[in-house]
Amino acid sequence: MKIFNKTKKEVNKHQKALDELIRVVGQERVLSAIEDRICYSYDGTKQKVLPDIVVRPGDTNDVSNTLKIANKYEVPICARGAGSGLTGGAVPLMGGIVFDLKNMDRIVEICPEDFVATVEPGVVTKHLQDEVAKFDLFYPPDPSSAAFSTIGGNVAECAGGITGLKYGVTRDYILALEIVLPDGSVINTGGKTLRSDSGYDLTRLFTGSEGTLGIFTKITVRLIPKPEKIRTLAAHFSDKDDAIDAADSIIDNNVLPRTLEFLDQMTITAVRGHTGTDIGEDVKALLLIDLDGTDESINHEMSIVENVCKESNAFWTKVSETAKERDVIWAARRSISPALYNIAPHKINEDICVPRSKIKEILRRVDQIKEEQPIYIANFGHIGDGNIHVNIMYNDDPGQKELAEIVVNKVMREVVELGGSISGEHGIGNKKSQFMELEIPPHEYEIMKRFKSFFDPKGIMNPGKMFIK
Repeated sequence: MKIFNKTKKEVNKHQKALDELIRVVGQERVLSAIEDRICYSYDGTKQKVLPDIVVRPGDTNDVSNTLKIANKYEVPICARGAGSGLTGGAVPLMGGIVFDLKNMDRIVEICPEDFVATVEPGVVTKHLQDEVAKFDLFYPPDPSSAAFSTIGGNVAECAGGITGLKYGVTRDYILALEIVLPDGSVINTGGKTLRSDSGYDLTRLFTGSEGTLGIFTKITVRLIPKPEKIRTLAAHFSDKDDAIDAADSIIDNNVLPRTLEFLDQMTITAVRGHTGTDIGEDVKALLLIDLDGTDESINHEMSIVENVCKESNAFWTKVSETAKERDVIWAARRSISPALYNIAPHKINEDICVPRSKIKEILRRVDQIKEEQPIYIANFGHIGDGNIHVNIMYNDDPGQKELAEIVVNKVMREVVELGGSISGEHGIGNKKSQFMELEIPPHEYEIMKRFKSFFDPKGIMNPGKMFIK
């Protein structure tokens, strides 16, 4: 765990900030004992940097007062939801103050007639989905961490998920934000209307900003009617190119699935060994396809999807008839993350995204990289919209970690060369900041940095993230 050796001046600044925070925000909301701070030192990347102070705000006023004090003493600020991010967004790289926003977890209101809900940042994504479902409404963004990740973190990272093909990602559902800026001032962007063309779209600017511009304290999201039914089809292939062709053909036949997921051979091998899932040794690629809508629409589309898979050389297909059968089919997908550790004890999970027409080519290039390097790579993910999780697996042998990082670099360069993006849903954090300039042209990159400097002139907001300098 990294602990900063501070100068006497820095120690004095942090002590003054701590004393003032206790006085203004309250002793019960400010933590400084090392045993309290340790659990705020890491996220899903397993990096560990100890913060100096933890503040657990109860409302917007607490956030505002904390930022005023942090700004006054130029103490770094890092916001944190559930700490489930995979790019280092919640790791306090420069120490300073961590905001634990989990206590701000109220669903402020659900307005069924307006198709909107307003929540605080600490609301767990699945909890919001369950609550709006009581009104036959649906909040579509569905990251794999939905059962524990928070809306604030989802908005900060512009989280995606398995429903992205049909319904889009978090950015597509954020209508309004209450934001506390680094100086402690509070602004409100957007509104509760489903459309607005008034001025610059600050809401979309802040969505995906990873805590580098301000702290969200209220979030208004767009809802849609809940689909009546969901059914799932699993299709087994002996060649991954056939699975990719099937995914393309499904959409070419004017069917837009709720989810269209792909697992390659190495991923299937890991899952088979982890869960004992009944997937034969001859399965080299797997598609999982959800369709939603009415019984009539699903039955019509399912027949098309099943025929397309068979015409693309799927040698086995299974359509769920009950919720229990859906769960059995999806068990393989849900078990991937822990199952991959059967291959190697360490992994780097990259969330590349390429144009759909380039999926086959990027997987071919990844296979070529794998053949050139003594390392394991497992690929799975949201093939319908080109968002593939490339997992570079490595062990504790000397040089393996360094080799994995070389492989990541090669993969990123291939992705950008094909017109893709280095991140389709996880964000940049500090783990991908070195690759930003591969994708973003120099002038546009400088414009982004100017936005950062405008909103955060003292550079206290989540320093070390997104930009390498």
